Amino acid sequence: MGKITFMGAGSSVFARNVLGDCLLTPALQNFEIALYDIDPVRLDESYAMITSLNRNINENRATVKKYLGVENRKEALRGANFVVDAIQVGLYEPCTVIDFEVPKKYGLRQTIADTLGIGGIFRALRTIPVLEEFANDMAEVCPDAWFLNYTNPMAILAGYMQRYTPIKTIGLCHSVQVCSDRLLRALGMEPKQPIRERIAGINHMAWLLEIEDADGNDLYPEIRRRAIATLEEELAKGNSDHGDLVRYEYIRRLGYYCTESSEHNSEYNPFFIKSKYPELIEKYNIPLDEYPRRCVNQIARWKNDREYFLKDDVTHERSREYASHIMEAMVTNTPYQIGGNVINKGLIPNLPREACVEVTCLVNKYGIQPTVQPPLPEQLAAMNRSNINAQLLTIEAAVTKKKEHIYHAAMMDPHTASELSIDDIIAMCDDLIEAHKGWLPEYH
Repeated sequence: MGKITFMGAGSSVFARNVLGDCLLTPALQNFEIALYDIDPVRLDESYAMITSLNRNINENRATVKKYLGVENRKEALRGANFVVDAIQVGLYEPCTVIDFEVPKKYGLRQTIADTLGIGGIFRALRTIPVLEEFANDMAEVCPDAWFLNYTNPMAILAGYMQRYTPIKTIGLCHSVQVCSDRLLRALGMEPKQPIRERIAGINHMAWLLEIEDADGNDLYPEIRRRAIATLEEELAKGNSDHGDLVRYEYIRRLGYYCTESSEHNSEYNPFFIKSKYPELIEKYNIPLDEYPRRCVNQIARWKNDREYFLKDDVTHERSREYASHIMEAMVTNTPYQIGGNVINKGLIPNLPREACVEVTCLVNKYGIQPTVQPPLPEQLAAMNRSNINAQLLTIEAAVTKKKEHIYHAAMMDPHTASELSIDDIIAMCDDLIEAHKGWLPEYH
């Protein structure tokens, strides 16, 4: 018997997916499940839901316990074999609102702001101190546990954890495992299964480098033909409602598709959200302020959906999330392949060694072994490096507590630098630091 601790268990729907998967996995069904959160209402709701799932889908019956507040965090972690992390420091209000509204005063618009951009930088700066506390507690009460991080900004947080804490950890995302399937469906392609693919890069900007059908036929020529034709047709309209034109533009201009959505990628570069060219917003169907809308909708939807998720006969089917498969592979020594976020150390030769990269990894009882990749096509490496610069400087700011490195990270962010002057970037950072008082450590 082992133990799985879920940090941020108030993320009820995600907790249901990950822990429901575990309850359906024979090798994990006897594990103790510890639910930790700082919100008593959401913790109680998740506890009721997981308890019902445990009763309905797990013949072996796991032990489910809940732990509220920082004072009980060590007990939640004590003896854990696996720790799943899905937290949002500062929540939608006040911090996500701050991430969007303060930059707006400077004319800087964003879509998601959870990965890069000025919003991603400050999301990282307020989250890293919490992860540092988690790591300190784990080093004391479960030093051999694997920390499975789902919290964004993934590359910054996973990069920090792997470079500056002793904890065994991997960064996990949802986009790698659905990238090819969704692209092929959108283009109306039905190749012979199973397809073979190779993906590498950084989180939310990992590149679909190779894709073949079951007979070894290269699918990229037809993907490029269909994607570019669709792009040109949609752009000709001037106000497209197509949801993936940014990534299709990547295919046209860079030659390759990437893992995360167009609304995300529209803010990772200087090309699409430009105050000088406001017509690009409609032309590429870029949803400004998308993440705040999602937060508001998710809060409202939970009020309507909670009765369904909390009903006594709630059930679950195993999802495509990596977490339960990683645990199962380690416990049973049954190899499993994932896309994981790890420190580069030469895995992708033309990206910085200290960068956090997303590559194929093998999982078994010996842990997680990342695979070495050929160099990326240089234009793709350049796109990744433009994001890595800001990621590494954000980590530097968090570790040194030097305000100048916050400025540096913002100055190197591609979208921020394309819109604002240096003086405005520094003034905006100062305003954000002031607005985040209580959520950030002291910077000097």
